[in-house]
Amino acid sequence: MASTIGARRARVRVGLGALAVIVVVGLACAILIGATGRQGSVVSVARPTPEASAGTVSGARIYVHILGAVARPGLYELRDGDRVVDAVAAAGGLAEGADQARVNLARFLTDGEQIAVPLVGETPAGVPAGTSNGKVNINSADAAALETLPRVGPAMAARIIAWREANGGFTSVDDLRSVSGIGDRTFDALKDLITI
Repeated sequence: MASTIGARRARVRVGLGALAVIVVVGLACAILIGATGRQGSVVSVARPTPEASAGTVSGARIYVHILGAVARPGLYELRDGDRVVDAVAAAGGLAEGADQARVNLARFLTDGEQIAVPLVGETPAGVPAGTSNGKVNINSADAAALETLPRVGPAMAARIIAWREANGGFTSVDDLRSVSGIGDRTFDALKDLITI
């Protein structure tokens, strides 16, 4: 009888020891995952509710081409109201060496746009005239440079150029709202991509 009780106590001690080892290993894994998850990669994307985003999420399909320093560059189908962070997440997150400071992850996406994620220190090839630090200068950009902006086609580029010539140039980025055809949604898509 005493040997049976001793055997049971030994099994309980071994069971508790194994449980302690599993808990310690689990905590170590959680700490390791938490530490590596803070190095700029997109881990998860929270989608705002329509009420929280004041109706910006409509759910219509849009297509975005993302290339450069992401895990899986390509063309992705997203929803109207999604942000650049959603496109980066769809492309597998930022690649090692991505220059996150040159990408506005909070900016709303527009259908048909192309997002180029540069590497740290990389100068984008084919930067059009009238651009500075990756932004289009609306006071000096030609029509081709203006047309690289989302929602700006040949007609809109012509109106921007006509407005700046008629008014002596833009004194602030907000002046772009005065151009015919540029409403709040278009301005929101452009404001982080332009400079004066």
